[in-house]
Amino acid sequence: MNHLEQLALEAENLGCKVSRNEPMSRHTTFKIGGPADLFITVYTRAELQKLYHAANELNVPLMPIGNGSNMLVSDNGIRGAVIALDGEFREIKQNADGTVSCGAGASLAGACVFAREHSLTGLEFAWGIPGAAGGAAFMNAGAYNKEMKSVLVACTHVTKDGQIGTLSGEALQLGYRHSAYTDNGCTILSLRLGLKPGDKDEIAAEMDDLYSRRKSKQPLELPSAGSVFKRPEGHFAGSLIEGCGLKGRAVGGAMVSPKHAGFIVNTGGATCRDVTELIKIIQDTVYQQTNVMLECEVKTIGC
Repeated sequence: MNHLEQLALEAENLGCKVSRNEPMSRHTTFKIGGPADLFITVYTRAELQKLYHAANELNVPLMPIGNGSNMLVSDNGIRGAVIALDGEFREIKQNADGTVSCGAGASLAGACVFAREHSLTGLEFAWGIPGAAGGAAFMNAGAYNKEMKSVLVACTHVTKDGQIGTLSGEALQLGYRHSAYTDNGCTILSLRLGLKPGDKDEIAAEMDDLYSRRKSKQPLELPSAGSVFKRPEGHFAGSLIEGCGLKGRAVGGAMVSPKHAGFIVNTGGATCRDVTELIKIIQDTVYQQTNVMLECEVKTIGC
């Protein structure tokens, strides 16, 4: 029995759900990606710790996935096991000290709704960001000149060898689309958010306003991975791309959105290769015309 199958059986014995050769196109907002060797859904922290211990002993790589919203997966898929967090990892609750605990597998939208319903302000900017809470902390997600850094107090994580730990404050190393977790190889389990009491109607109104702005400017009607490029200093990626005449430029099923040039959309049947070729065209053209090199924000897996 190979190590992958050993891990699969171990996961099933723990109570996890296991799928073999699972198409990642089913689990990414881009609707792109070949099969993962194993796709394991985990429901409790105890299961996850034991799974990490087993994977470490068997030398099988594990890759956690949130809502698959900021990633481009290779057409060849992912070797090893992809981990999806469900069950207790989707729970959201308010603590005695007023902070909010949010499982890493909970949607960011769900956290926003929880905050609104409990008259807590500070997370309105995140309404409409299509990621999981853990992914938002991982990359310090942001919008409308605000980011997770403004509300994130601490994260609890599991290390590659199954140890539980916590980072808080400056140790989180939150910067533009960066955190300590983008470098340390740990998997975020839960977040603690510091929100402030506010007026429920005002919170709802701001969320509605921001979503309307997002809907009017972004191509939400087609599969994408969100903004493809980081914001270059002193510029906006979408404006640079549009200024270079690239709106509507396509490779296969991948196209620079005619609605917002900072997005690449899947018009139907796009492959990872289509997207990576289009990214290269955009980067080369923008650099030639503006001397600005665009850096990808989307995380590429196996590409």
